[in-house]
Amino acid sequence: MLALCGCGQFFSEHSTVKDETVDKLIDNGDFSQAKALIKLKIASEDLSKKEEYDWLAKIDIMERTQKDFRLDDSTVVAQIKEYYPDVTAEELARWEECGALECKVIDGQKRYFHSAARNLFRISKEAQSRYEQIKGRQSDDLDAFLSGYIPKVVAAAKARDGKNGSMVMPVKMKIRYTLTVPAEEVPAGEMIRVWMPYPRNDAKHREIKLLSTTQPEYIVSPDSYAHKSIYMEKPADGKEDAVFGYELSYTSYNVFFNISPEDIRPYDTESELYRKYTDQRQTHIIFSDKIRHLTDSIVASEKNPYLKCVRIFDYIAANYPWASAREYSTIENIPEYVLQNRHGDCGQVTLLFLTMARYAGIPAKWQSGWMMHPGEVNLHDWAEVYFEGIGWVPVDQSFGLVQGSEDDDVLHFYTKGLDAYRLIVNDDYSADLYPAKIYQRSETVDFQRGEVEWKGENLYFGRWKYRMEVEYL
Repeated sequence: MLALCGCGQFFSEHSTVKDETVDKLIDNGDFSQAKALIKLKIASEDLSKKEEYDWLAKIDIMERTQKDFRLDDSTVVAQIKEYYPDVTAEELARWEECGALECKVIDGQKRYFHSAARNLFRISKEAQSRYEQIKGRQSDDLDAFLSGYIPKVVAAAKARDGKNGSMVMPVKMKIRYTLTVPAEEVPAGEMIRVWMPYPRNDAKHREIKLLSTTQPEYIVSPDSYAHKSIYMEKPADGKEDAVFGYELSYTSYNVFFNISPEDIRPYDTESELYRKYTDQRQTHIIFSDKIRHLTDSIVASEKNPYLKCVRIFDYIAANYPWASAREYSTIENIPEYVLQNRHGDCGQVTLLFLTMARYAGIPAKWQSGWMMHPGEVNLHDWAEVYFEGIGWVPVDQSFGLVQGSEDDDVLHFYTKGLDAYRLIVNDDYSADLYPAKIYQRSETVDFQRGEVEWKGENLYFGRWKYRMEVEYL
């Protein structure tokens, strides 16, 4: 029988422990000094278990940051010289200053993000142009697929005239998810605990059928948990890799809300829903001065909630290109990071959209899981916004505008629709897992790849492998 951990879960979005000296050392990149001071505090002060956990979590985040920023300048400059043979120190400094070439000074040494060089050619329009001169313009198979697929979805939905969301053109998929822990990672005989992503009982998902599991005993988390998982455990044997996995089939629907601005009623601003989903939330939904000023300039005098949503969506799509992301757990405030560095991946621009929408008075929340498009299976995040009289409407910020059509409902499909090629796992960010985890999660914001631990430690990303296989039925 699987045992539910009785240790409780200390995980929270925001650490409660503060020390001006430690925080300043971390901000300045003096990680070694900060770690030493934290260890001294743990050894010498009378701390609660929660305080000790939070201090150790700070050390963990510093070590994760060092893993992300693991390249030296010689490695990165060599990669850039493939396209800029005569790159100058002045050019490098300019790219670093604007955030196009991401680096940090850690313990007195400049260290670059592991994807800094490739990201440069995504973020800087000048560098992107140079890249395309040499490599040629890179075609996007997903964009090509969507430009032909989405008009059919919109046409099918309009045939039903569903203002409250028409679900059309179902796609049935069978998935096989596998998580493998190498034999050397956990001492023989110790219990390995694993959480893997699992589809939610969302209105867009139907006929979810679990077909097989690698372990005879497992726990599928209740729907009341915002992060949906299937939990398994087995002892390490010290010789063979520990393999966890399952197979299931499900049917997923395209949804499109055939709405116009005048369909939306005034909000009940006193309702619990409105107050909750237009409120700030530590640490990633904060109405800073930057957020307020930028959102005000974008929304201007517009009063209609849907048109406000479109203005924010279009601005983010036009100004913050996709780039490979740091681990979310290493970023204190993700929307501020996007504004400062002028780029973001799907989850980062989604959190920026959520923050701006909430500040503009539009209830908005997080949703995420996997994109399951043929040839483009990957982790993915998006949002939902609430329109009075309509309900919750999906908004996929990072998919942006659907090109190739003059029909605005097609062009702006992802402001009021979602394609069927999804595995919806999460209905919020930074939520608890079931059963509770003992150690700090590898991903403190999202839940898509999975989580692994044993009684001695959390196993961070890179110490185990995951694989999603999809069959279209």
